Amino acid sequence: MAAALRKTREAMSKVDTAWLRMESPTNLMMITGVMIFAERMALAKLKALIAQRWLAYKRFQQKAVDAVSAAYWETDRDLDLDWHVRLVALPGKADKSALEEFVSDLASSPLNHARPLWQFHLIDNYAPDGKRAGSVLIARIHHCYADGMALVQVLLSLTDASPSEKKHAELAKVWLKKDQGGVLQRLLLQPASAGLSKVLELGEKALEKGGELLANPEVAALIAKEGGEIARELAIALTLSDDPPTAFKGELGQSKRVAWAEPLPLEEVKVVGKALGCTVNDVLLASAAGALRSYLREHGEDVDGLTIRATVPVNLRPLEHAKKLGNHFGLVFLDLPIGEANPLRRLERVAANMQELKKSKQAALTFGLLSAVGMAPAAIQRLALELFSRKATAVATNVPGPQMPLYLAGCEMRELMFWVPQNGSIGMGISILSYHGHVYFGLITDGKRVADPGAIVSRFATEFEKIALITLMEDWEQDIAAADAQATLAHYNSPV
Repeated sequence: MAAALRKTREAMSKVDTAWLRMESPTNLMMITGVMIFAERMALAKLKALIAQRWLAYKRFQQKAVDAVSAAYWETDRDLDLDWHVRLVALPGKADKSALEEFVSDLASSPLNHARPLWQFHLIDNYAPDGKRAGSVLIARIHHCYADGMALVQVLLSLTDASPSEKKHAELAKVWLKKDQGGVLQRLLLQPASAGLSKVLELGEKALEKGGELLANPEVAALIAKEGGEIARELAIALTLSDDPPTAFKGELGQSKRVAWAEPLPLEEVKVVGKALGCTVNDVLLASAAGALRSYLREHGEDVDGLTIRATVPVNLRPLEHAKKLGNHFGLVFLDLPIGEANPLRRLERVAANMQELKKSKQAALTFGLLSAVGMAPAAIQRLALELFSRKATAVATNVPGPQMPLYLAGCEMRELMFWVPQNGSIGMGISILSYHGHVYFGLITDGKRVADPGAIVSRFATEFEKIALITLMEDWEQDIAAADAQATLAHYNSPV
């Protein structure tokens, strides 16, 4: 009996265990995705697709069990696809407002820990324009199964490059060839990934072999070199001040609110970034910082000189392993200068902050800490979580999606958005995702802190347009200076 039970169980990694145990009533550890389709999708066809492709991953057939000593995966012998894939209808006008309300309710509702921790909701009456109805697929997956980068890739593995489903294998090949990694992955990990990966690999082997590898002088020297740099990063992280109190930072409730903005043309963002000598990611994060600034000012807060931090997940797995499950990412602390009034100077500061992060090993540090947290007693886990979450106000993610139309169960995907969970006392998540020539910007907030995140996302396009306006109106024959940006905007906004 005991031997048979052990065959259905598999030890959970320490990092995955940390994310399993990180869940609290105020911050559920779910990754939530929304895929919007123009046509109505057949439930039977969706279920067949889930059974064929989603359940091909053994992990999604397993429950996450948290025992006192350790956590493990256990095969669910009674997996009920009808429970995991549900057909629902939006009330009233079934428009975008109704959809955001429904997604908010799902993001506030915990998954059933007696079952595998994932669920799909298919909406077949979504009518954003009040006319023709289409479908929406909402996915919720617990963070302990995988990180956001992996889960977005796995979700998109359900899709095809044509309605006929004949180009499924081709999609993965073309996508991985064309997409050489997200901005954060490329820029933050190139300087350090090789050495850090070696240290992590050696560390795992040392644990397996009782530490005998550490007796090797070359191994010891490598760990001393890389470990010394990581120790310095730890000292920096521990001495970071707590993020200042704002409308975004404070006591949390148990209700989440989500919203997303109208998409921006990706090519326009690229042109602006190239003209200003910065990355697409810099432009988007600077626009997000401007939207947060504008919202706080409108609500009477003094933002002059104010800087808040966002924790940014950084993928630590090779791109060709993007669809492997499990959590393999670290976090870096990014300063968002929302107290800077000048849009171009704000962008310069964001870009400079990103440049500094490229040189750091914060991502590897936090990955190691998460692994340690997964092995620590519950009291230590809560202490470590609170220590780091006090130092940031938001989680900010940027995932590059394929720049081609995708089809799921024969229906063309028109829009795509996702949100990663926040942890500890963090009550805001900023999501940026590119797909088929557009950039999608979404926000999830704690309802006690920001009851209407739509009031923030509606400012995103305006803040990007300010940066684009400066770019268009300045002389491209010479460097565009931040000192000229305010004058340009003032001239444009002045009455005729």
